[in-house]
Amino acid sequence: MYKTPDLLSPLDTGVAGRVRKPLMRRFADADAMIAALQPSYPVYCLRPHVLADNARRFIEGFPGRVMYAVKCNPLPAVLHHLHEAGIEHFDTASLPEIALVREALPDAAAYFMHPVKSRAALLSAAEVYDVRHYVIDHAEELAKILKAVERRDIAILVRLSTPGGKALYELSRKFGAAPAEAAELLRAVHAAGLETGLAFHVGSQCGEPAAWRTALDLAAQVIDAAGVPIRYLDVGGGFPATYANHPVPPLEDFFAAIRNGLDGMPLGPDCIVMCEPGRALVADAMSLVVQVQLRKGNALYINDGIYHSMSEPAVAGVQLPARLIRQGGGFAPAIADFTIYGPTCDSTDVLPHTIPLPADAGEGDWIEFGQVGAYSNAMSTRFNGFTSETFVSVDAPAFLP
Repeated sequence: MYKTPDLLSPLDTGVAGRVRKPLMRRFADADAMIAALQPSYPVYCLRPHVLADNARRFIEGFPGRVMYAVKCNPLPAVLHHLHEAGIEHFDTASLPEIALVREALPDAAAYFMHPVKSRAALLSAAEVYDVRHYVIDHAEELAKILKAVERRDIAILVRLSTPGGKALYELSRKFGAAPAEAAELLRAVHAAGLETGLAFHVGSQCGEPAAWRTALDLAAQVIDAAGVPIRYLDVGGGFPATYANHPVPPLEDFFAAIRNGLDGMPLGPDCIVMCEPGRALVADAMSLVVQVQLRKGNALYINDGIYHSMSEPAVAGVQLPARLIRQGGGFAPAIADFTIYGPTCDSTDVLPHTIPLPADAGEGDWIEFGQVGAYSNAMSTRFNGFTSETFVSVDAPAFLP
């Protein structure tokens, strides 16, 4: 188990405090974990073999460098398993994320990919953690980096605003330079003597491969207009997971669209193409086991909710697969639709859709929710004093719809 006060410590620190692989108690599946622990608290069930399979799929299928977007799930064990599977580059958005990667995985590279950064964070990133890659989308941010970071062996990627695809989260409303501004910024980065790159992001959980092709066509126009060498081209994240209510094409279709978009682009032989997957790497690699604490009619009150592991169902509307677990079995054959309430006293702490479960579900039963690897523990708060921070490893296949 992981991060519980009475069991194993979060990290195994070896000689001179060097961080080793995180320790985690291992079970065959969620049922075996429940039989052993009888948990009255939420438990995340990590599937390292799923992480490894997903990492290999990206490394073998994407035409370039794969960076993991740490924000999606910053659990140290996730970072270690992805690194063991061959991912050596990590997309970080803050100094704590940079520190997490560089201290846990000293031979891995962290990229400071947030377009807005404090001067203090820039200084520490460059001088303490040896970060060499930064993103901007405004001239003032470039000026800030040039003043805060004395070293000049760095790369600056200009983030381009792109048309949205079929994404659950549109990101270009907040970040990204217009094409003419992006070209001007590329020229400014090159004039400063820094390695120059272009980046974009089509939006989180984007179900449309053509969105990358559209963005790459626009990127080609910007590169032509800038007229400077491009060392890095970052096609961002947004690669989707398949949810019950949000089917998407196979991942290979997205890779094919990117390959097609790269053909004929004005890129030199030394240009490094990169991507920043998060959700597609980790969503299916973790499930969550909760316990029913009370039943009122067809409403079940559980010990986790939208302020903890389930903000995605509330905000994005994704439907997670769910199954009831009862020691000894013996479920009612009939199925009923249940409203699921979280543990806080906030009336909005409720899943936006009902969950079909055996009709006799009640207090003391457990529910396993699948596909919670993305934006679950990363988004969890301590609202009302509730928290979800226990992790185990399971050998079971991914729990999918």
